[in-house]
Amino acid sequence: MFCREASSSLQTLSIANSLSSQFTKPSALINSLSAGHRYKLCPRPNLRGRCTVTASKFDINGKGKIVKDEVKKIKVKGTITVLSEEKKKKGTIMAQEGLLPSVGESLLVELISAETDPRTPMEKDPVEDYAQRDGHDDQYLQCVFDMPEDFGVVGAIRVVNLESKEIFLKEMKLEVPDGPVTFTFNSWVAPKSEDSTKRTFFSNKSYLPLKTPEPLKQLRKEELETLQGKNREGDSEFKKFERVYDYDVYNDVGNPDKDPELARPVLGGLSHPYPRRCKTGRKPCVIDPSTETRQKDFYVPRDEEFSKVKGDAFTGTAALAALPAALQQIEAFLLDPNMPFPHFKSIENLFEEGIEIPKDTGLFSLIPRIFKAIAAKAEDILLFESPILLDKDRFSWIRDNEFARQTLAGLNPYCIQLVREWPLKSKLDPAVYGDPNSLITSEIVEREIKGVMSFDEALENKRLFMLDYHDLLLPYVNKVRELDDSTLYASRTLFFLNDDSTLRPVAIELTRPQDKTRPQWRHVFTPGYDATSCWLWTLAKTHAISHDAGYHQLISHWLRTHCSMEPYIIAANRQLSAMHPIYRLLHPHFRYTMEINARARQSLVNAGGIIESCFWPGKYSLELSSDVYDKLWRFDREGLPADLISRGLAVEDETAEHGVRLTIPDYPFANDGLMLWDALKEWITDYVRSDEELKEWWNEVKNIGHGDKKNEPWWPDLKTQDDLIGVVTTIAWVASGHHAAVNFGQYGYGGYFPNRPTTSRKKMPVEEPTEDELKEFYEEPEKTMLKTFPSKKQATTVMFTLDLLSAHSPDEEYLGENPEASWVHEPVIYAAYERFKGKLQYLEGVIDERNLNVSLKNRAGSGVVKYELLKPISGPGVTGMGVPYSVSI
Repeated sequence: MFCREASSSLQTLSIANSLSSQFTKPSALINSLSAGHRYKLCPRPNLRGRCTVTASKFDINGKGKIVKDEVKKIKVKGTITVLSEEKKKKGTIMAQEGLLPSVGESLLVELISAETDPRTPMEKDPVEDYAQRDGHDDQYLQCVFDMPEDFGVVGAIRVVNLESKEIFLKEMKLEVPDGPVTFTFNSWVAPKSEDSTKRTFFSNKSYLPLKTPEPLKQLRKEELETLQGKNREGDSEFKKFERVYDYDVYNDVGNPDKDPELARPVLGGLSHPYPRRCKTGRKPCVIDPSTETRQKDFYVPRDEEFSKVKGDAFTGTAALAALPAALQQIEAFLLDPNMPFPHFKSIENLFEEGIEIPKDTGLFSLIPRIFKAIAAKAEDILLFESPILLDKDRFSWIRDNEFARQTLAGLNPYCIQLVREWPLKSKLDPAVYGDPNSLITSEIVEREIKGVMSFDEALENKRLFMLDYHDLLLPYVNKVRELDDSTLYASRTLFFLNDDSTLRPVAIELTRPQDKTRPQWRHVFTPGYDATSCWLWTLAKTHAISHDAGYHQLISHWLRTHCSMEPYIIAANRQLSAMHPIYRLLHPHFRYTMEINARARQSLVNAGGIIESCFWPGKYSLELSSDVYDKLWRFDREGLPADLISRGLAVEDETAEHGVRLTIPDYPFANDGLMLWDALKEWITDYVRSDEELKEWWNEVKNIGHGDKKNEPWWPDLKTQDDLIGVVTTIAWVASGHHAAVNFGQYGYGGYFPNRPTTSRKKMPVEEPTEDELKEFYEEPEKTMLKTFPSKKQATTVMFTLDLLSAHSPDEEYLGENPEASWVHEPVIYAAYERFKGKLQYLEGVIDERNLNVSLKNRAGSGVVKYELLKPISGPGVTGMGVPYSVSI
């Protein structure tokens, strides 16, 4: 349903069917197998060296008998690339690791014709040869096929790896009489000792199911069955070479067998709705059979892993694997790692003086980018790179205007929303949580906006906006406060929109719900004009920002991009053939996501992992994300325009440039994002046309991958072409623009952690204070604030992690940078891609121009960090820009 129909050179079978009536008796040379079956009557002997192919064609003599005539054969040379150019110099290392084939026969290669014999409904015999290593260059394997002159178009290639270890195949070029033909593999092939079946690779020409050439239909079916696991024997743990895509719940983040304190609820099901992850087949835990054991390596299908044959040796995979060891070494050399920083200068010293760690610890080699050595002490000093926010303006983080600006142009531009109801009121049960009515009154608002307009005018004119974490956090406040060295409030932060499109913080309300022994506690803080109220306001901002930082990491980043993308990927590989045009359209948006998600379950979102240790929800982190998924996640609002409209940040307007009119004109994320959204949508619109196979993919996404929400009425139906365009554009946007906007600025904004503290460890000094707490606050308010911030251990762990997550790997693949091989094959598609690329280049120029316009105060001005997160192209490293196709880090 709805994909561009690929033209086919396959001749119709009507001629063959009409001719078949002339056969009075089937020839002994023809098996009575059904049309489309690829196993022949006489299996070919396992010849060593150059294989011989018997080719023939049939004719009918005057007596109606079949006559076999020899067909002329031609030599067709094939060259298989096993290494990309940039890795050629590392061939020795690759050979040592078994990634290069050795001397001798390396692959059995079989060519499959896309055409049937014009005189029969049968497939043509495949032709085979053994690929051998090129004596001049280890990067290539050579083979020569004796191909019948009438073999026709090569529609598929099947290979068997005769080496002792897996091989990465990049591509194969066939020198046929009509000109060279390229097959793109980019795949690992397991050795025959592990997987004796033939691996199938289809040509770069895309086919819809009903338009697939007859000789390829059975191969298409068999390949999907393999990916679905139907050909798998037993129910043991999955092995990488099996390439199985299947679903499971999140039952592997806990580890009760190691420690009962590391037990966590299963996410996925009625109690805790959640998207599904890739199944691994691991054994259940002994203590809790509903939890899966955690092995050293988490299974993902082999081709979902980061490739070891391209890019730099330092990749997201290697870095995440090294992260726990690196953090342990840092902690070992910190004095009192759980203590607060003694003063702000000690925080700045992380960037100016560094941490003393002997070089022989091996830490330098684990993650080299984050540190730089001071020349005089190169052997024992690790120095954090200074984040761009600190470089631009070291005092900006404490100012109200920067706090407000970052809600529109910072790390989490997804949570600011228009105030549409007044008075503010909780929807939670007052019998459980206390008085639902907010203490932020219209009088407080009018006092803070200083007569610019009345409260009623501000509400009517859409001048009031809010970060609302009240009802989401209130059920967790008392639970989090029971954790060691942690506190939490529910919060509302109110902003007023100025005439110049900047936001002004008006009030912050912090709430602690009632419990069995204490009544509810609430307080409203406003910008102060004396020393005490100024410090209280700054501390209230610290709590509110930490709520935003935690929500950003768990929801805007993890749940809405990484976690929600995985079901689309699993379903696509199970239900859409690799030759399906929509699969080829979406495939760049799927690269490496399953691998990075598996790594996250190992060391980031797992029980006792980095997120739980350093962010305020603690051990309730994923449980909170499950609650948000249950209450707020909707596929129909994951696209950018729908998201903006749902938050009141835009209204539909056909006369507006992008079909929506922004409520805040200078909203950098939305301004740039809508241009990127339109470019994606236009490219996808040019690409798709109708097809039926997609129904199974979309049904599996809804009913299994996001099965806990399968009955929701808002799921789009794939009934029209516009439906498909909307679905595919949304998925592409989430993988590219959405993820880029919330990920690649993490070190720039969060590397200096006072700007975005990830947790708050000390309650407000006015919440039922002790005498000592009040005394410390009045005499040393800075110390109170430093104790509120994350500890040394938490802060350095977060800085270390954010640097890693913000970095582009050298092999990053950016939107519009290079086309897929299948797109180049189709002239119409390639022309559409070139238009898409041109729009992205134009967007780059627009972003540069906007960032120089000082009238756009949310992205330009003295000491302001430019908004470049949606600039499509970037170099490697931490750049604060670049939009990769996929969630690859």
